[in-house]
Amino acid sequence: MNKKAIKSLIVAVALMCTVTITVSSLSAIGSSGSEVTQIQTRLKAWGYYDGAVDGIFGNKTRNAVIKFQKANGLVADGIVGSKTLAAIGISGGASYNSADYQLLARIISAEARGEVYLGQVAVGAVVLNRMEHPSFPDTLSGVVYQNGAFSCLYDGQFYKPIADSAYQAARDALNGLDPTGGAIYYYNPKTATNKWITSRPIITTIGRHVFCS
Repeated sequence: MNKKAIKSLIVAVALMCTVTITVSSLSAIGSSGSEVTQIQTRLKAWGYYDGAVDGIFGNKTRNAVIKFQKANGLVADGIVGSKTLAAIGISGGASYNSADYQLLARIISAEARGEVYLGQVAVGAVVLNRMEHPSFPDTLSGVVYQNGAFSCLYDGQFYKPIADSAYQAARDALNGLDPTGGAIYYYNPKTATNKWITSRPIITTIGRHVFCS
């Protein structure tokens, strides 16, 4: 092996070690940094964390991470790895433009106005899950404007001002947070009249909505 190849190998190994240290440090009690602050801020907003947002990964933060992981179908080990980061919405997700972001925020606001925050994210997640499902259009606008898909397009709710929380919910959903566990349908059991939708296998209930496959 020549000197150039050896140097390249050393650089590659060094980069691998750096990634490993970065990921594992978020599971170490006492580690700190801006990423920990982001984790604490989001988990506190969602009700998983009630400690100080101090950027220090302590036992309270770890316990909050475990609660979040259990609620979102992740391995509940308290380690903030790539999947947990994606679910929290810190690591990058798929690429969407500003029009997609605005449209998703609008449908969330119209369909989940007044719902708990995770319930708003959940509605956004359903829209995105439909894009990946063969039974639905593969674009965000196609899903939203699919004939008969969302009643808010016909009762005027869709055109009302977008709630501030819906923008954050759209951002979290676009970043990979899915509290529904992969649902492609949802309904309010107190107002639903369609017998077919109530026959779908239930995955979870968040706020006033039932989410199903």
